Amino acid sequence: MADRQRYLLGLDAGNTVIKAVLFDLAGRQIAMHAIDGRSHTPRPGHVERDLNELWANAREAIRSCISTAGVDASAIAAVGCAGHGNGLYLVDATGNPLLGIQSLDTRAADLAALLDARAGDALHAICLQKPWPSQTPTLLAWVKANQPGLYATAVTVMLCKDFITFRLTGERVSDISDMSGAGFVRMPEATYDDGLLALYGLEDARAKLPSLLDPADIAGFVTAEAAAQTGLAAGTPVIAGYFDVVSSAMGAGVVGAGEASIIAGTWSINQVFSETAGVDAGVFMVARFGPGRFVNIESSATSAANLEWYVRELVERGHHHDDPFGHCNAQIANVTPSADDPIFHPFLHGSRLGSDYRGGFYGLGGWHREGHLLRALFEGVMFEHRRHIEVLAKAGVTFDRAVLSGGGSRSPHWPQMFADGLGVPITVPEARETGALGAAIGAGVAAGLFADYEAGIAAMTRPRSVYQPDLAMTAHYDRRYRLYNAIADAMRPLWNDLISGPKQA
Repeated sequence: MADRQRYLLGLDAGNTVIKAVLFDLAGRQIAMHAIDGRSHTPRPGHVERDLNELWANAREAIRSCISTAGVDASAIAAVGCAGHGNGLYLVDATGNPLLGIQSLDTRAADLAALLDARAGDALHAICLQKPWPSQTPTLLAWVKANQPGLYATAVTVMLCKDFITFRLTGERVSDISDMSGAGFVRMPEATYDDGLLALYGLEDARAKLPSLLDPADIAGFVTAEAAAQTGLAAGTPVIAGYFDVVSSAMGAGVVGAGEASIIAGTWSINQVFSETAGVDAGVFMVARFGPGRFVNIESSATSAANLEWYVRELVERGHHHDDPFGHCNAQIANVTPSADDPIFHPFLHGSRLGSDYRGGFYGLGGWHREGHLLRALFEGVMFEHRRHIEVLAKAGVTFDRAVLSGGGSRSPHWPQMFADGLGVPITVPEARETGALGAAIGAGVAAGLFADYEAGIAAMTRPRSVYQPDLAMTAHYDRRYRLYNAIADAMRPLWNDLISGPKQA
């Protein structure tokens, strides 16, 4: 009798959207359902979400995905979840959510600067990361200082995907890729460390941290209650899951030492995999996701989130376009690059260089049209990816080709712009939902369907297209990148003055 068809379910929880994607063991997408949640900004710089809504959206996405696929839930061998890194998710003793802070939040900017000045080097020596506003331990320290009652009530600190895993299994766990990406563990061991907690001012927080697993370890099994809510079969294994940048890279076909992944999503992610942890203080973070598996990461919230803002605020008003992103790409197609095209800074959510950075168009002329604005936006996003990649290069982390994933990879223009502006061949993977696919690959390893990550990636990923650099564009982009940086340097004191408000007499 032939073996029954088996499937893997990957979940991808971003800052707003939750996706459930069902794959067969060849990586073919069988069904997908996505639900967009809402962010709340109760105060300037605060970006939060309702965790009850997150779980409601997650269970509906799972149920709808399984229903659309028309498969028996018992054929799903395992479930893997990836989620946005950092931010802060707190639950109480009974599992009720207390707070959900997203990774675009900047409320802890002043505290991050204070921690950096006081103990930045000592922190980096332990966790290979310095404090920054949306970092999980920095946010937890902010809650301790500003909302002590809430801090005392919080029993477990979680990251985004951990909350979903908790709802599926009842287990309070996290994984080393997310916790190392959050600067919450000693590196390269990826273990909790009391001395590290003390440097953050969190000496009393050890009991609040979840159990720590490797990403492909089985965290628990779908409970009867979760099965009734999601349509999954009770007892289905659920793995600990992934920091989504690691999962997205795997879903794009990248996992080996020396391979590079660029993700043009909400965040600008630029990462190179290695067998050892890099220790250069100039690199934003290093995450570990298994023995001898590290990823050196330069990132910031400066990528396709800028296009999402443009579409939401300027294109979708009045529902004038059925395909707003298609509209944007069509406008760019009508523009021939010129030396005097406008420049755009993609700092709508600040920058890794400072929370005072602001977005803006520069050099506008009356002859410029919407296509020029959009091309400038695309170019500015690529330039900030290039700046991050230069930081990696200064630390000795280099590559000669890269895989581009995320929403930006779906544009007919952005991948070629990356190839031209970075000067390396860019591969776009076949899979669109690379974050969910990477989580599914990990679930397949945990279920014994693949011997290791390499075997899972070989079976489930394929390239869609390759973009070669156009050398004729090299001088064009080099000149404009210089202008991009020069304008940012000139604007920095003005941005700082803008956000600081009027001076007291």
